[in-house]
Amino acid sequence: MAFTSFLKNIFGSETESAENTPSNGSGARFEHQSGRQFRKEFESTPGAVLLDVRTSAEFKSGTIRGAVNLDIMSPAFQRNIAQMDKSKTYFVFCRSGNRSGQACKIMHKAGFDVRNLTGGIGEW
Repeated sequence: MAFTSFLKNIFGSETESAENTPSNGSGARFEHQSGRQFRKEFESTPGAVLLDVRTSAEFKSGTIRGAVNLDIMSPAFQRNIAQMDKSKTYFVFCRSGNRSGQACKIMHKAGFDVRNLTGGIGEW
């Protein structure tokens, strides 16, 4: 049981649908969203940023139009997000939804308003 809790703390639970209370009290949301919900909210959110957290090679092989690449596997990821605008809403995706989910957790903990595309780019 303790090992399962440990794994859920590191990787998150598959049944986790949303985390609505940020650790810093900023009011920022973190939600896992289906492709339809993600796209609809992205298109209706003024100033929204579409963030592709895959590697630069994956990004170059094809991405969603207008996406910005910020590789979560890069050692500079944390430093780069520290320079980003926390007043914007970030719609984050990767290939399968795993890396983007981890990026969203990191960003949300830092005070960002984030949405994760569950299922990854193919769900767009």
